[in-house]
Amino acid sequence: MVDLTEHSDPRGKLTVVEPGKEVDFEIRRAYYIHHVPAGAERGAHGHRRLRQLIVAVHGSFEVVVDDGYASARFVLDDPSRGLYVGPMVWRDMVAFAPGTVGLWLVSEPYDESEYYRDYDEYLRDARAIA
Repeated sequence: MVDLTEHSDPRGKLTVVEPGKEVDFEIRRAYYIHHVPAGAERGAHGHRRLRQLIVAVHGSFEVVVDDGYASARFVLDDPSRGLYVGPMVWRDMVAFAPGTVGLWLVSEPYDESEYYRDYDEYLRDARAIA
């Protein structure tokens, strides 16, 4: 988990993510997920090189990560904290609360060849490089 820089005054809060401070990669793409139907799951993939910071800017959801040997579950429910997910980690996003908006800040532009969509292929490669 990454604590983000937050500035607060009587007008509200402003949260900052800067390359070289909160993340150790250049942000080359940003996207957000919203209006996720009840019970829907997102993700179910891994990345070969991509690094990302995931933030629940509104609402909450869980991220389940798997490095090929162990898995962990993180609850994202605070817009001043994000989850860093590095390369060669399988991820699933689950348990979206109604009205949730999740933000992804990533190190690479979209490239379908960069994805693992098959868990068995991912597992084979993740264990081969460990």
